[in-house]
Amino acid sequence: MSSRTERTDVAIVGAGFTGLSAALELKRAGVDFLVLEARDRVGGRVEAMRNGLGELIDSGGQFLCEDMPEVMALSEARGRALVETYVDGEFITHPSMSAEDAERTYQIAMAIRERMNRIEPDDPSIAGLTVATWLERQKDTADAKAAFRSMIEGLWCLALDKVPLWYLIDNDRRITNEVFELQYFLRDTMQSLADDLAGDLGDRLRLGEPATRIEHGQQGVRVVSARGVIEARKVLIALPPATAAKLEFAPALPAELAKALGVWESGAVIKILVRYARPFWRERNLRGMVMWRDQPGLFACDASKDLDHAALIVFIGGPLARRWHTLGDAALRAELTARLEQALGPEAADIVDFSSRDWTHDRWSGGAYSDLIVDVTARNAERTMLAGAPPVYFSASELSPSFPGYVEGAIVAGRIAATKIQSAIATRASGS
Repeated sequence: MSSRTERTDVAIVGAGFTGLSAALELKRAGVDFLVLEARDRVGGRVEAMRNGLGELIDSGGQFLCEDMPEVMALSEARGRALVETYVDGEFITHPSMSAEDAERTYQIAMAIRERMNRIEPDDPSIAGLTVATWLERQKDTADAKAAFRSMIEGLWCLALDKVPLWYLIDNDRRITNEVFELQYFLRDTMQSLADDLAGDLGDRLRLGEPATRIEHGQQGVRVVSARGVIEARKVLIALPPATAAKLEFAPALPAELAKALGVWESGAVIKILVRYARPFWRERNLRGMVMWRDQPGLFACDASKDLDHAALIVFIGGPLARRWHTLGDAALRAELTARLEQALGPEAADIVDFSSRDWTHDRWSGGAYSDLIVDVTARNAERTMLAGAPPVYFSASELSPSFPGYVEGAIVAGRIAATKIQSAIATRASGS
């Protein structure tokens, strides 16, 4: 394989929405850059694949809502059609409860979440507590606590006994939507939006080229890959924190920064699209939204593009995803089909196509939807990473001031990082 040396102002490692957004911000400012991406596609934890019917489907990050201004504006600017998620009809819980009990349980679970978020993250009384320990001390009903656990493990995709309470509060406070976060998805897949952004980067993007080593010093950086070296003034590591921690840095990063990179663990999720001939649940005034009370982290919703493309998405998150990761395709399909039948009736077995994407232990992102801090003492990890060790900078959706772990957060984080780097380059230029 030919080895080459290229020179640029900023090397960006990772072409998820963080790296893409940073690159476009630098382009607008007239700063030269090169983007290295390990995968043979852009998008990171956003991805599309063909199902067994030949349809292009979202197999990664998919949903957006009107309270996410950056991704909404981007979708509109790129002419991407929105599909509104179907939410009419009755919400289903399994094992089943009456509609009144289900609604009451959901409201109490939300009240637990609101009560949690009223605590200040730096309140000394919660130092050292995990979410699980705090939840045990609450006086709510067992059903409401189970619903809260399922909600949190489904959204954050890690066991509650791993997540520091202060971290979840701080993280959840930055997720500020008031409308349903699964309000819309893109008819052409979220991946199409990443492809649009990549198209604007032209020849400044290198796919299938994982960075392996970051050499850094006063004079700049050298980003080493199997294909050669990129020499740059600055480098932006636009990767999930647990993935960034696997890179080799020479010399080693400052101890505090290396420690901050090491306190994250990737969430675990399996995402499944189940296609049907028609949305039979709607005929019974059901919204296709199911929460399994006996399996925390198992959730389904209607993802039909129209009546001719009837579909349910099933999310398997957290500890359940790690357990079901070992099942194999046939056993996973059988397990899930049986549960859909229990919740929605025998028609749920009449599956036209079953497409599964297991993000657990993904090679290039560690998992999904995001990484979480799992060290209760790591209060300064995000601040330390955002400060970086210039000329080495870090950015990721996880570090965003708004919507961490979402596409929205990735766009915001990328733009902030690019502005910071651009400013550092301008300051150095004016001072030299």
